[in-house]
Amino acid sequence: MRPLRIGVLSLAHLHAAGYLALLSGRPDVEVAVSDPDAATRPPGESGGRAFAEQLGVGRYFDTHQELLDWGPDGVIVCSENSRHRELTELAAAAGAHVLCEKPMATTVADGEAMIAACAAAGVHLMIAYPVRFSRQFRALQATLPALGRVVAAAGTNNGQLPGGRSWFSDAELAGGGAVMDHTVHLADLLDCLLSGAEAESVHAVTNRMIRGDDVEVETGGLVSLSYPGGMIATIDCSWSVPQHYPTWGGLTLRLFGEDGIADMDAFAQAVHGFRASTRGPLRFDFGEGGDGPMLEEFVSAIRDGRRPQPDGESGLRSLRVVARAYESARTGVPA
Repeated sequence: MRPLRIGVLSLAHLHAAGYLALLSGRPDVEVAVSDPDAATRPPGESGGRAFAEQLGVGRYFDTHQELLDWGPDGVIVCSENSRHRELTELAAAAGAHVLCEKPMATTVADGEAMIAACAAAGVHLMIAYPVRFSRQFRALQATLPALGRVVAAAGTNNGQLPGGRSWFSDAELAGGGAVMDHTVHLADLLDCLLSGAEAESVHAVTNRMIRGDDVEVETGGLVSLSYPGGMIATIDCSWSVPQHYPTWGGLTLRLFGEDGIADMDAFAQAVHGFRASTRGPLRFDFGEGGDGPMLEEFVSAIRDGRRPQPDGESGLRSLRVVARAYESARTGVPA
């Protein structure tokens, strides 16, 4: 059985390096990269052929079309959010299955177009939600029968103002700020737990109290949702972690059931300590994480000819939550 050819379109997203490290170690996969926009990034931001070589990737193409002419079985789109549609449509036209970074797009119309393009080309569209594949979330799912009817959920996905890539705080390239960046992971987990049920109401408030002098997009947000059957949920999606904190942030989810409460902390597997030389906290993370199982789902789905999850429709439902959150924040009423 020949190795699958998997290409990475753009190194604009910081997750691209981790995906390449995992894929490059697989004997059943050949990896290639194209990152033609590297030269246009601000000084000091990595990318291009030299960065790909640092990551151990030997096959590099100067343009996305050259990579697609190589004949990949699948591609991972790691560009700026606003360019997801363009690269997804390009890959679909070349007959390549697509794993697209989250959020799948910056507008619902672009997300719908991506789904349509992949369906017309007969290729899969999967959205990169690795937390869905984490050991912690699988354990949370296993507790559901013991909780009885779930009546509420409270989630946090906090982080630092993203560094290393200035586009994350560019309203045009990213589609927004903290709400766009950090709502979708938890919206996807709720989507999975509720079997795709869409929220009846989305209410959001945003602010720029944290690092507002540095960027023009919102840096804080709280999204409240109500679902059919009366369940309510909240998502704290703020960039509220200080720059000097020992980790970038974290993701938690608490479920309140009629018969019990269950908690999930996606990044709890860590050893904490103190470093005398810096007189500051020390942290070592361990654990499998969700990236590896997520990539396995994408690769195995290509081999098996089946539809991977979470698919484009799942990504679109999460994107609708974000779009409604921004509409609510703009109008001051639920959307």
